[in-house]
Amino acid sequence: MNSNDNSNHIAENNEEKYAQRPILSFKDIENNNKLLLSMTSLQRDEFHALCNYFENAWNKYDNDRRAENNGKGGRPPALFTIQDKLFFILFYLKSYQLQEVLGYLFGIPQSQANYWIYVLAHVLKEALGSADCLPARISSDLLEKLNMEGKQDLVIDGTERRIQRPTDDDEQKKYYSGKKKTHTVKNLVIVGESDREIKHLSDTVEGKKHDKKVADESELEFPEDTNIIQDTGFQGYHPQGTTISQPKKKPRGGQLTEEDKESNKLISRVRVVVENVISGIKWLHIVKDVFRNTKEGFDDLVMFLACGLHNFRNRYRFQTY
Repeated sequence: MNSNDNSNHIAENNEEKYAQRPILSFKDIENNNKLLLSMTSLQRDEFHALCNYFENAWNKYDNDRRAENNGKGGRPPALFTIQDKLFFILFYLKSYQLQEVLGYLFGIPQSQANYWIYVLAHVLKEALGSADCLPARISSDLLEKLNMEGKQDLVIDGTERRIQRPTDDDEQKKYYSGKKKTHTVKNLVIVGESDREIKHLSDTVEGKKHDKKVADESELEFPEDTNIIQDTGFQGYHPQGTTISQPKKKPRGGQLTEEDKESNKLISRVRVVVENVISGIKWLHIVKDVFRNTKEGFDDLVMFLACGLHNFRNRYRFQTY
C-alpha cells in the first residue's frame, strides 16, 4: 500500500469512527426547555407541534425519493428519528455552525452534514407551508391572503444581511452597500400591525438597491383602503387604492409644526412593530451573521425559513396546531 492509499485508508477509518460518536441529540436536551430554545428558537411544545408537520413533509420526501430509486431507500440515515432531523436543521439555522463543527456535534462526516442541510431545509419549508406560516412571495398570493384575513394596517420595511465579499469585481460592486459599508443582500417585509405576522417577503436582491425600487419591482396589490405605514425610504411609493402613513421630513430652512411632530411620533410607535419582527427573524444566526453558503438560491431560502419560523412562533401563542 503506497502512502496515498494509506492516507485514504486512515481517513476512511477516521470518518467511520467519527460518525459513531454524536455529542448532540434531541432526547438529551428535550427536557431542558431553556437550552432547547437557545439551540432551536422553539420551546418544547412548539418543537413538537412543528414536528407533526415536519414528519408529514419528511414522509412525502422519502416516498418520492424511494419512487425515483425503484423502491430503494439508500443507506440508513445518520439522523435516525424525525425529532433528530428537525433538531439538526433548526440547530443549524439558529447557531450557523461550520459544517465541520456541525458534523462533529451530530456524529456525522462533513459531507453528510452538507447533504442533510440542503435536504432538510427544503423539508422544513414544506412543513412550514403545511402549517400556513410562510409569507406570500408574489402579489396574487398576498392579495388573496389579505382578503381572507380581514383589514388591518400594514407596515413595510427593508432589512439587509451581510454576505462574504464576492471574488468577482462586478459582483463586488453590485453587492456593496454604501449604507452598511459592506457587501449585503436585502429583502422587504410586510408585517401586520395587529397580529405581528409577516405577510410578504420580497425576492432577495443586492443590498444597494433602494427600498422603493424593490417595492416597485414587486408590483404588489392590496385590498381597497389598506393603510400602509412606511418610512421615508419609500418616498413616493403609493400602490393603487391604499392610504400611506409616512413621517414628514423637516422642510429645508424650516421647522415641522407641532402637529407634524406628534404625527411622526405616532407613526414611529407603530413602526416599532416591524423592527421587533425583524429582530425576531434574526434570532437565527444564519440571517444575522455573515452569510457564507455559496449554493445558488440558498440565501433566499433561509430568509424564507426564518420568516416562516417567526410566524410559527408568533401564531402558536394564539391558536392550537
